Amino acid sequence: MGVGGCLVLPWRCLVVLCLRLLFLVPAGVPVRSGDATFPKAMDNVTVRQGESAILRCLVDNRVTRVAWLNRSSILFAGNDKWCLDPRVELVTNTQTQYVIQIKDVDVYDEGPYTCSVQTDNHPKTLRVHLIVQVPPKIVEISSDISINEGGNISLTCIATGRPDPMITWRHISPKAVGFLSEDEYLEITGITREQSGAYECSASNDVSPPVVRRVNVTVNYAPYISGAKSTGVPVGQKGILQCDASAVPSAKFQWYKDDKRLSEGQKGLKVENKAFFSRLTFFNVSEQDYGNYTCVAYNQLGNTNASIILYGPGAVHDGNSDGSRTVASVWLLSVLLFHLLPKF
Repeated sequence: MGVGGCLVLPWRCLVVLCLRLLFLVPAGVPVRSGDATFPKAMDNVTVRQGESAILRCLVDNRVTRVAWLNRSSILFAGNDKWCLDPRVELVTNTQTQYVIQIKDVDVYDEGPYTCSVQTDNHPKTLRVHLIVQVPPKIVEISSDISINEGGNISLTCIATGRPDPMITWRHISPKAVGFLSEDEYLEITGITREQSGAYECSASNDVSPPVVRRVNVTVNYAPYISGAKSTGVPVGQKGILQCDASAVPSAKFQWYKDDKRLSEGQKGLKVENKAFFSRLTFFNVSEQDYGNYTCVAYNQLGNTNASIILYGPGAVHDGNSDGSRTVASVWLLSVLLFHLLPKF
């Protein structure tokens, strides 16, 4: 394509025009080594999309005619503008340099530009290549995803830019180290709960600061009770049993004493359920309150439970041991006594 709105001529018409102007030459005629530094044009010009490109051709007083071309399009011939594109302007036309400017450059402006001069009836040309750089832009990225633990996921991040941007994926986590992928795609098989969180896609090509977008990955898993400690409380005092559980989605809780479910509103008892724990509060502990309590945590992926004992000051109990182990020990002792007593 090239600079838009410029006059594009068939080859034969261009040849006729060249003969009339006495200085334009057919494409492909190089500057001979004997011509050395004349005409002098700048090296390849690199600009960012949206910026202005300056095309400069250095000449001297031997030049009688001069022009800038883009492929087969004449941009300027001397002071005369042949291009209809308002972005193209003549900046300087003196005995030492011939300069044009292309404003608000876009990718279709990229390509070869030719400075053609006439001197001593010998036409000469020199070509400059305009390179247009484009900042990276993420045009497609995966949506936030929710998956059950053990499943597989594939995340996609597509970006454009000139030069082609480099894409990297990383897990936004204190335990994460380095990049997970240096590709448009990130594959995770057998995902675990520790791999949940934000995943960041970064696209960079050194034209501008990297472009960053994130995908949130939620890993669902069944409840896991991480804390359930038995408690000793004297009669008449306030007692609290607490059950901590992690789960996604958040766990719901139920409390039981023996086979009886406990509920909010029972006299002297308060049940408080939060996202990650449930608390059972006795405002005035009595002898009847002592015993084994079961905390059940559940969501749609499964359930788990733990036994917690509320005991008095005279009870023999290892307060640091798990409640379920205590109950299991009591049950085992009962079984042993049952088998040993008949022998006596």
